[in-house]
Amino acid sequence: MDALKTIAQDSMKAEAPQFGIGDTVKVHVRISEGDKSRIQIFEGTVIARKHGGINETFTVRRVAHGCGIERVFPIHSPSVEKVEIVRTGVVRRAKLYYLRDRVGKAAKVKAKY
Repeated sequence: MDALKTIAQDSMKAEAPQFGIGDTVKVHVRISEGDKSRIQIFEGTVIARKHGGINETFTVRRVAHGCGIERVFPIHSPSVEKVEIVRTGVVRRAKLYYLRDRVGKAAKVKAKY
């Protein structure tokens, strides 16, 4: 079991991004298309963080053209270049799945000033 932990420690990022639930973030993701690669930015609200250690993931939700889009990103993935915090939100829940049912201004999270 200790051997698995040491292997997991080696593949974890040294500086994992520090953000919380309810924050609006820009996730810079490396996309490989054939032999080329580029950075794509996905901006939205963090609605969940799951698991821990090497398996930790976070879910980002945004509404584009009236359709809700959610993407799940592994924190320690090499394809996630960086996570920028645009706005810090104030929430009282660990998971914000209730935002899926809300539309318009009701789906907003209060900002921390």
